[in-house]
Amino acid sequence: MAVAVALVGTSTPAFGGTAFATEAEAETYTLTIRHLDRDGQPAGTFRTHLSGVFENGGEEFLNQQDASGVTTVRLPKGRYLLDSTLPAGEGTGGPAWTDWVVQPRLDLDRDTTVTVDARTTVPVDVRPPDGNARFLQSSMFVEVTHGGVTRSANVGNRSTNLRMSHLGPETEAGAVKQWYDAHWATDTGGYLLGQTHSGTRALTGLTRQYSTEELATLNIRGAAGPGSTGTALLSVLPSTGTVAGAPRVLRTPGTATFLVAPERGTWDIAVTVPGADEAAPNYYAADRIAVRAGTTTTHIFDSPVFGPALTDRPAVSRDGDRITANVPLLADGDGHAPWTPSFDTAYTSLYRDGVLVGAASGAAGRGEFTVPGGKASYRLATTATRKAAAGATTRVDASWTFTSATTTGPTALPISVVRFSPELDLSGTATAGSALRIPVTVQGSGADGRTRSLTVSVSTDGGASWTRLPVEAGAVTVQNPPAGTDVSLRAELTDADGNTLDQTIADAYRTR
Repeated sequence: MAVAVALVGTSTPAFGGTAFATEAEAETYTLTIRHLDRDGQPAGTFRTHLSGVFENGGEEFLNQQDASGVTTVRLPKGRYLLDSTLPAGEGTGGPAWTDWVVQPRLDLDRDTTVTVDARTTVPVDVRPPDGNARFLQSSMFVEVTHGGVTRSANVGNRSTNLRMSHLGPETEAGAVKQWYDAHWATDTGGYLLGQTHSGTRALTGLTRQYSTEELATLNIRGAAGPGSTGTALLSVLPSTGTVAGAPRVLRTPGTATFLVAPERGTWDIAVTVPGADEAAPNYYAADRIAVRAGTTTTHIFDSPVFGPALTDRPAVSRDGDRITANVPLLADGDGHAPWTPSFDTAYTSLYRDGVLVGAASGAAGRGEFTVPGGKASYRLATTATRKAAAGATTRVDASWTFTSATTTGPTALPISVVRFSPELDLSGTATAGSALRIPVTVQGSGADGRTRSLTVSVSTDGGASWTRLPVEAGAVTVQNPPAGTDVSLRAELTDADGNTLDQTIADAYRTR
């Protein structure tokens, strides 16, 4: 996942360094830095950052001290990363231009003088195909590695007027990594443009005019309960490298469309949805989304059917004689599991050979239990309730049976969940009186053809009665009841090894 940092107006370090040692016994040298502006005159303003690319290397920030544009510092012998920011001209709320000079390799082994010259910089000009798009911000990060030690520098800009250049000798092959990201806004979303670079030098300028065909489309859809609206916060960032984020607002129900640069790699989406009735917000994440030029990828957040889902970590595991449950009970319809799901009550219990071992409350799908050693049959049962808007799941019940014995280390236990994925509108409703096809997917120990039996039932009277539905071609079909009716779904499953699941989702969706 990308490391996100706050946007900065001038170069700042991307690590927590310390001041350089100046003990008498250290071998030190004087570094003199001359700063010249675009007219070749002593720079009236500058900020220079030095970072030691060696073990326990610290950092120094050097600002203008007098009109000479010259500053000196005495430093230990070693390899350094130097970067200097020189503002130029007067703009609205700040400098008209920012010149950034980066020297990835400064080997200090004698008294040395370096000249930072703004006249060497070249524009960084990366633009979207839409001339009406509004520029928000850009960030450039440089990372240098030497002798197994990595140090970073960055610059952020709130205008398109950034220029930069490389200074000094080349580094070893591949020692320099660089990321550039630019955020542009439109009325429907925006553009997220980025470039990566690796080599022996920092970039001297960067120019790219994207066409629509060179970009990939990310549609991010946010849901809201029937008849309600809201505002979600979202961010879209590259998965790799370091980047300054630009949070956006998504009106729900609604869709934000972003065109992103595939060469920036995979992308991470984070969405924060305010909770209803003063409940805690739901925070969702979808990471490492692969994109390709000319294709569209859609993610829907906070939309039914909410229910259990399994992620890439074990939901139930045993370590020695301790069983831990951490089952995402309220993942949204796309399978995004919120980090801190909103619920009113939660209860989880574990039985061994029919005898209660322990119970936990206050955390949906979670519990830790110490059990007797040896092999036994277990039943894990969990419930979560919430006063959600109609059609947004008011209760989830799930119970699993499995056999388990003492383990020598953390071991995943065999459980399954069933996902229901109907096509609903962003209010979580479906057309009354219509036939609704609901895809049914098994995750966990019963997946990939390892299901011995699976039955699915539907209730339209709050669970007072249930009607079994045939599972055909991986889906069931529900004949939707009259408008304003909540539809509940139930699944009962046995996997190939005899482990079972009984799962009920009350008020899975509503008709309109």
